[in-house]
Amino acid sequence: MAGQLDFSTFHNVINNELTQTSQTRHGINPANSQPNPPVPVSTQDDLDTAVKAAQAAFKAWSKTSFEQRRKALSAWADAIEANIDGFSKTLTMEQGKPLSQSSAEVGMAGTWVRELSSIEIPDNVIEETDDRKIVQRHTPLGVVGAIVPWNFPILLAVSKIASAVYTGNTVIVKPSPFTPYCDLKLAELAIQFFPPGVVQSLSGDDTLGPMITEHPDIDKISFTGSIITGKRVMASCAKTLKRVTLELGGNDPAIICEDVDIDAIIPKIGILSYLCSAQICMMIKRLYVHENIYDEFLDKLVTFVKSLKVGDGTEADTFFGPVQNKMQFDKAKDLFSTLSTENLKAALGGSIESSSGYYIHPTIVDNPPEGSRVVQEEAFAPILPVLKWSDEDDVIERANALKTGLGSSVWSKDFDRATRIADQLQSGSVWVNSHFDVSPTAPMGGHKESGMGVEWGLTGLLGYCNSQTQWLKKSF
Repeated sequence: MAGQLDFSTFHNVINNELTQTSQTRHGINPANSQPNPPVPVSTQDDLDTAVKAAQAAFKAWSKTSFEQRRKALSAWADAIEANIDGFSKTLTMEQGKPLSQSSAEVGMAGTWVRELSSIEIPDNVIEETDDRKIVQRHTPLGVVGAIVPWNFPILLAVSKIASAVYTGNTVIVKPSPFTPYCDLKLAELAIQFFPPGVVQSLSGDDTLGPMITEHPDIDKISFTGSIITGKRVMASCAKTLKRVTLELGGNDPAIICEDVDIDAIIPKIGILSYLCSAQICMMIKRLYVHENIYDEFLDKLVTFVKSLKVGDGTEADTFFGPVQNKMQFDKAKDLFSTLSTENLKAALGGSIESSSGYYIHPTIVDNPPEGSRVVQEEAFAPILPVLKWSDEDDVIERANALKTGLGSSVWSKDFDRATRIADQLQSGSVWVNSHFDVSPTAPMGGHKESGMGVEWGLTGLLGYCNSQTQWLKKSF
């Protein structure tokens, strides 16, 4: 069993060695705006060294069996869980989410590693006769660059790492500059379980991402982040025809039918609209409530959300921590200004109080016009528009109207009606009577501008592989 990690100092992990850089930077604790510990600022030389190590390691790692890789990943998952306390506290320090949500994310990480590496990747026998066999195999790509966002830095890093190494690739993780700490520790922990060069992590500033996407010897990029950055990543990858998976922003609609049990679903809707201070791409972002129940629903939602505590993530019972960074805070403030400029009505909240941290109290906007910015834009902050609907075809059209298509949900006691509506929604995930259910064995991805390709499940793993068709003739 692995020992306890030291969560006080942070290093790059290159070729199973902890390395420093001449220049350092630091993240900010969003709860109090204080600096977190120093982290490396990687240079082109650091990246080149890591890529060379990854290429060298790939030669042997790609020849290992799925069982060998599964065993290493499982031991790493055990070690992550053995350090749950350190990871959870560090995640709250750097991300701002409450400790309860941080420890839940660390717990999910172990599950994702084990489940992803338990998926069988079979050869596909297309034809087999006395004379020949045609087989589709799935072979590893090479070196994967995993670019991780700041909202779920542990879960999204481990799922990229596990997907890459389980399929026989080597991986270089680039954490967000806002949340580098846990991802560096995940790679440090991996030293004990993987050969040098298989799992590496480089911390950097805003120049590191483009260096990775431009690097001629990186074969695939797995990127999770904003739509605008995703487009830049794709353009950059095009220069070397890198394989690319993009999991981008969403603006998820939830359609509430008039037959729901309001009291039963209000706590679910409240949580699923505001988890992680709504800084999750698959949170409910547009809530369409049938006009027959709208007033009662809105009143009860306001009452429930008011009961959720705003505060430092280390305090007991906190539900709303701060938003993660000043850039996000300023974007939210700009969006809040539209409440007055567009004459919108806040049923709850509506202003940002000054404090030492990036705190935004939850806001609910009462039936804004469809064209208002709070409806059209992904807030990535706790501001939720609640809108009336009456006609089924109309609400489906409104739900599908945007260029995003990550997730959507329908809530109704009439299962046939709910699935009929669900079948018409244009998004990568659709839920009936829930939202944001995820599983390592179920593919997750977006339609339209919410992404390309999927992560997780067999389809996600195949995104880390080349398809190779073998024509095997027994004689000539």
